[in-house]
Amino acid sequence: MDKIKLGFVISEFSRDITYMMEKLAEEHAEFLDAEVTYKIVVPGTFDMPLAIKKLLEREDVDAVVTIGCVIEGDTKHDEIVVHNAARKIADLSLEYNKPVALGISGPGMTRLQAEVRIDYGKRAVESAVKMVKRLKEIKH
Repeated sequence: MDKIKLGFVISEFSRDITYMMEKLAEEHAEFLDAEVTYKIVVPGTFDMPLAIKKLLEREDVDAVVTIGCVIEGDTKHDEIVVHNAARKIADLSLEYNKPVALGISGPGMTRLQAEVRIDYGKRAVESAVKMVKRLKEIKH
């Protein structure tokens, strides 16, 4: 079987945390013998859907992994960002018939909780690779 080709969409908001998430995700992709063919860094989690769509349109991308971190603020802004991004991410996956793995931590978490959850990027890679393999089984 050919290597599974992944696109990463990474939020630069809270970049110190998303960078650690990205590096763990890359290491896990390599461990699973998947290839990260594209990486797009976007301003924030809310900005991910357009970049995800561009990657899903490509023939050389089997799945997209999102990497983001939304930390709680003084308002409910974090909830609005994550709920809307997650909904659109799910919609894009269904529209393009390709997995889009949710590697976004939050909402409602502190910076310390976000640091503890840096493995979300790794988990998203795991999910994307499993979904690609399982969907290919259905086609045959």
